[in-house]
Amino acid sequence: MASKIGKILVVDDNLGIRRALEILLPMHFAEVKTIPSPSTLVSSLEQFRPDVVLLDMNFNTSINTGNEGLYWAGEIKKMVPEVEVVLFTAYADIQLAVEGMKRGAFDFIVKPWDNDKLVEVLTSARDKARKAKGRDSSASGLRITDTGHPERSEGSMYWGTSKAMADIRKTLDKIAPTDATVLITGENGTGKDVLAREIHAHSLRSGKPMVAVDAGAITETLFESELFGHVKGAFTDAHTDHVGKFEQADGGTLFLDEIGNIPLHLQAKLLRVIQNRSVVRVGGSQAIPVNIRLICATNMDLQQLVREGRFREDLYYRINTVHIALPALRERKEDIVPLAQLFLERYAQKYHRPLTGLAPEVASMLTEARWNGNIRELQNCIEKAVILSEEKNLTARDFQVAPSGPAPRMTGEAEEESQVREAMERCNGNISAAAKMLGVSRPTLYAKLKKYGL
Repeated sequence: MASKIGKILVVDDNLGIRRALEILLPMHFAEVKTIPSPSTLVSSLEQFRPDVVLLDMNFNTSINTGNEGLYWAGEIKKMVPEVEVVLFTAYADIQLAVEGMKRGAFDFIVKPWDNDKLVEVLTSARDKARKAKGRDSSASGLRITDTGHPERSEGSMYWGTSKAMADIRKTLDKIAPTDATVLITGENGTGKDVLAREIHAHSLRSGKPMVAVDAGAITETLFESELFGHVKGAFTDAHTDHVGKFEQADGGTLFLDEIGNIPLHLQAKLLRVIQNRSVVRVGGSQAIPVNIRLICATNMDLQQLVREGRFREDLYYRINTVHIALPALRERKEDIVPLAQLFLERYAQKYHRPLTGLAPEVASMLTEARWNGNIRELQNCIEKAVILSEEKNLTARDFQVAPSGPAPRMTGEAEEESQVREAMERCNGNISAAAKMLGVSRPTLYAKLKKYGL
């Protein structure tokens, strides 16, 4: 039996569950407090100062989708990042519990629960919380803070063993120390932004900032202000001077993602700044020099857009000094299993899972899957499998991957429209879920939906 140390706060509106836990948990925790509703959660955190919160995901309120539990889990981690949250959920809400873990929850327990499993998870959460706070066996104060829970960096580029990636790495070694403008193309999820960061990290500008801009997410009315800046009084809401992205990146690297989504009439303004290497803030008259290294990326066929008159040819050649085309994951199958293992190790550590590897049947299953979302889809798939797994190895039943078979090959906007349509259908019209599946922001997805009339 675990030592009786630490404090646990249980938040559940079911009286029978609270009474059962009031009998079980005092055998493992020094102090146990139960409350029926999140309405007193904040005051309980301040007064009781728990190490662990066991939080139900649904309460007898107007909200009954599990979102209330997700909301309060997030609020707890904002107020007291050192407190560990374990979610209490019904089997039907496992997907929500997985989302809760991505937001910082320690783990989840499915009702009806197994006592040994429940105690194991809760005591592990307690030990982690107490270690983080540097506590001894006696209870001490818990500092309430307004800071959020920081995300860990997920590392640099995984090059793998494919010839295509080896060639790209050779190219990077040649161009990184220069100021050559780079255009990175590839399907969604192939790692264009990661490659851009890798180029910057190996450049002579690595000590300076790299500023990333999702060009597809900027509305036309704010395009110039966001990129070039504005002066006070330039428009109604311009209460102060604003430094644009070009100036923010001065001395470093500016990364323009989804450059193919910039409207034609704004491309001319972008071209002028790139050519002159100076900006004029909206409402201003002074040309401000900017010293940047430019990297652009797109999943679209810019040459086709040029032929159709929807992308300026002069801008295309200006940003295309060096072109790097990232291969789809299905074109580098030898890297799928090593990537999966890398993600397994990362998420096993993040979610406190004692996983050691992949079961034998998993390797062939992952290798033959379609992975239309490429590395990003594989990463999300492994993350979810790690969260749901209860074995030492990931097995086939832990995965939900696309059926094997040849992936559709389309180019340009036809491919993008198909991907957007498929994501919206698979997510039943949920904008947030579809945006996450596609690996784009909500504003970007809204723009694409409008663009394709979906």
